[in-house]
Amino acid sequence: MTGGLLAVHAHPDDESLATGALLATWAAAGRPVTVVTATRGERGEVIGSRWAHLEGDGPALAAHRESELAGALAALGVRGHRFLDAGADRRYEDSGMAWVGTGRAGAAADVPPGAFVSVPLDEAAQALAAVLREHRPQVVVTYEPGGGYGHPDHVRTHEVTTRALELVAADAPVPVVLWAVAGRGATRRAQAALAGPAVRAALGAAAHALTPPDPDGPQAAVVVPDEDVDLLVEVAPVRDRVLEALRAHATQVQAVRAVDDDALLGCWALSNAVLGALPVVEGYRFAPGRPAPAGVVWPTGVRPVA
Repeated sequence: MTGGLLAVHAHPDDESLATGALLATWAAAGRPVTVVTATRGERGEVIGSRWAHLEGDGPALAAHRESELAGALAALGVRGHRFLDAGADRRYEDSGMAWVGTGRAGAAADVPPGAFVSVPLDEAAQALAAVLREHRPQVVVTYEPGGGYGHPDHVRTHEVTTRALELVAADAPVPVVLWAVAGRGATRRAQAALAGPAVRAALGAAAHALTPPDPDGPQAAVVVPDEDVDLLVEVAPVRDRVLEALRAHATQVQAVRAVDDDALLGCWALSNAVLGALPVVEGYRFAPGRPAPAGVVWPTGVRPVA
């Protein structure tokens, strides 16, 4: 997997929401990309009436979300995918979550026996280590320690990725590790724009059912000081691909629109009906303590911050 990128995510849709522009840009450059998904999102909250019958039916929702994921990966141009539990003795299931604030999640009141958070850390990490040894990626991307917005499966995915990298350190090339983050300044500007006329015009009648976030309110873990952002990915060249990928996840993502504004390039919302922004740039941080990225040739549109 020379020059390859490996992205590790918790559920179908996370690859598009958190790292869509990076994946699309890498794939468009002709570089190999593989996405590893830890669960099938069995406990996701289903948006709208068309697929409402799937909510609470774990196997049916899982099967449907697998098809959504396939569509999203095709939109992004990503050809490589596997579920983390492929070849395992058991299925890793969505652990569920509860909204604990605007854009912030916490543990669910009930956790199923097969939940990903209940899988021993080294078991899941060994499964991912096998993928790392097979693909030998140059770059690995996942969430920062807070899991982006606190979902227990996201936090566990960060832990599993970190442990897997430790397990392969002695017998595989050491990759550069990226954490998906967003600069505080750009985030607040985009959040303010979500309440503006360009977004309202793009949403039309749907705007009344959706709530813009408070730019001055608490921020999710993904939001970091601007100086902590080490790498930026230009979204404009791949915006159409990312929007198509988000639309593919119709049970989970709604109100996906292109928006032309200096602060954002699109909007969307999850089941909590709070608007989110497709940013002008995706941000990433180099994982502390990992090797410097000196040997990586970044595709056009991906640039380290000077």
